[in-house]
Amino acid sequence: MSAGPDDIGVHRRRALAAMDTGKAWPEDSPWLREAVRALPRDEFAPEALWTWDGHAWQRVHRAGDPRVWARLVHAGPDDATITEITGGVPSSSLSCTSIVVDMLDSLDLQPGHRVLELGTGTGWNAALIAYRVGPTGHVTSVETDPTLATTAAATLTRAAARVDVRAGDGTLGWVPAAPYDRLIATYAVDRVPRAWIEQTRPGGDIVFPWTRLGYFALTTGKDGRSATGWLHGLAQFMNARGTATTPTHREVRADRDPDHERPFTRDLRPLHDDAHLMWALRLRLPDVLFDTTADTHGVHARLHDGAGSWATICTPPAGRATTFQGGPRRLVDEVETAWDAWTEAGAIGLYDHGMTVTADDEQFVWAGDPESGSRWALPAPAPITIG
Repeated sequence: MSAGPDDIGVHRRRALAAMDTGKAWPEDSPWLREAVRALPRDEFAPEALWTWDGHAWQRVHRAGDPRVWARLVHAGPDDATITEITGGVPSSSLSCTSIVVDMLDSLDLQPGHRVLELGTGTGWNAALIAYRVGPTGHVTSVETDPTLATTAAATLTRAAARVDVRAGDGTLGWVPAAPYDRLIATYAVDRVPRAWIEQTRPGGDIVFPWTRLGYFALTTGKDGRSATGWLHGLAQFMNARGTATTPTHREVRADRDPDHERPFTRDLRPLHDDAHLMWALRLRLPDVLFDTTADTHGVHARLHDGAGSWATICTPPAGRATTFQGGPRRLVDEVETAWDAWTEAGAIGLYDHGMTVTADDEQFVWAGDPESGSRWALPAPAPITIG
């Protein structure tokens, strides 16, 4: 039995109401509410979705469990819908609605724009773009997975969305339809590919997720080879396909006992709920991954560097929090040092950070001012191995 129109309609209305309640619609882009209503997520979702049951990813078929399928498609404003699993980890999704509309608001789309989207996925984001640029605009979307590209093209055709879907490597952009007024990527990158800047006209905007931290909106310079702009939001995105999978905390620890233990004397709550601090720490310690949880006892944290160092901070029902560390690095010590440095520098907010790509391909994140502010260089491109 498939989900009937009434079932889908109920979930659509609930999802839109949740966006209203959470005030998640960008005020400067009222067209987004119209577009999401006209192009509902369920029309772009595949027949099978995935959900985490606490132990493993489970497939949910629309025909077999229509109500659960509809609930997954129209999840909360901040919940993504997983559409594909590769190698045991999510590899494609319908991004959460709040982030989709926020990034499109940052893109500043106008009727008639030529737009390049990288990472077609289900095609929903491309359809929203096409809705805005209208019949006088042109949308090209590049998807690295040929099967996904074919499916998305068919879905977009059924939705009467004018999008030219191409299978290819998103890091190369799409030369035949360049230059573009706007470019948007739906997957995270460590560095801005040179092709993205060169294929966007001077004065055009590029919106993309950077690493696991957030998304930037850059404007290309008059030279057509440089770009600069500001951080626009926090979110975690899937990396480009082919990116190495980061080990988990459990894999890094590998059941080893800690070799260092000490009290954790500062208030741990900001590490859990202060987005400005979390941004500052991840910017200063890019190879340190950490996640936090909170319960009635307090906040707990797990850290690792993806290699051989790990740490945990545990808050007991009574008494002081304690940190346990293992491996060659003392990750909690590094976090505290970076925390203090951020505080001493004035605790600059996350939205006071920007990124610059120079004509010589120097890439860096800056704080406060691109010329005089503190800088953090983006990692150099990995060397190409031949043979």
